[in-house]
Amino acid sequence: MANEPTKPSTADGTTSQYRSHVTSPDTSAVRRVAAFAAGAPFTTLVAAVEVALVTAALGVQRSAAPVAVGLIAFSVYAADHVADAEGDADATPLRARFALRYADQLMVAAAVSYGLAVALAAGAGPAALALALVPGAVWIGYATDWLPALGDRLAPLGAASVPRLKDVFLLNSAAVALAWAVAVVAAPLAFAGVTVDSVGPRTVALLFAYVLVRSFVDVEVPNVRDAAADAAQGVATLPVVFGVAGTRRILLGVDAVAAGLLAVTATTGAASTPALVALGVGLVVSMTITALADRLGGTALGVVPDGSYLVAGVVLLAFAL
Repeated sequence: MANEPTKPSTADGTTSQYRSHVTSPDTSAVRRVAAFAAGAPFTTLVAAVEVALVTAALGVQRSAAPVAVGLIAFSVYAADHVADAEGDADATPLRARFALRYADQLMVAAAVSYGLAVALAAGAGPAALALALVPGAVWIGYATDWLPALGDRLAPLGAASVPRLKDVFLLNSAAVALAWAVAVVAAPLAFAGVTVDSVGPRTVALLFAYVLVRSFVDVEVPNVRDAAADAAQGVATLPVVFGVAGTRRILLGVDAVAAGLLAVTATTGAASTPALVALGVGLVVSMTITALADRLGGTALGVVPDGSYLVAGVVLLAFAL
């Protein structure tokens, strides 16, 4: 997600020697709004484009799936920013300030967005409706204290506590990646009322695996930016455990797996060639970003990993023109 200066020394996110000369309260407010826009709203756009790409790759008819998944993405990420605003203050101070200040409004917007997505899904049938509930359920276990609280009630006195999924090494990123893969690959099928058998189980499985591993990379690359804050909170991520250099090598290996999956998908002959080319271009962008992870600024690391899908979307659109 989006990032801003990581070590502000004043309340408006500027250094003290420049505050009175450069940054006005209005400018600070604009920066906070921009930080939020580069977070949940940007993820909404990326989610919609990613579903559109998979829809084209599967060769199924267009549906409301991109809109529904985009609304769900906004809901989940907006709520997550509110839930973890205090913990995110060091890594993304402006976004955290925005989330704290407008927490009630953001939660209302998140609820309305999820409600609209569920309504769209209900109109598409039971499978789409069930699918729409998956990301919300994952988020409850991932980011809230529901699981720890339930564990405290059920566990014997003195037993080990149950952590949030967000605080469990690798499982945190894997849970997010799995939720993305399920939503992005299953939504086009569910909303179009198409079965897996009609598309080809192998093609669907390969695209699912591709989105899964790509999503894992997209989650871990921004963690390079958040490494100091995550370490301070006791949250283990790849950059915290293996450092930036080790993380880069691991993620490049994961991207290589994604490239192999995409190549195998192409051999099935069932997936759309233009869509596969577009996804391949996006993968090249992703690998470039991963290779430069230690050289990119915090803001770039928060946006560009997901931005690779926008590049892929432009390529796919070029084929259609």
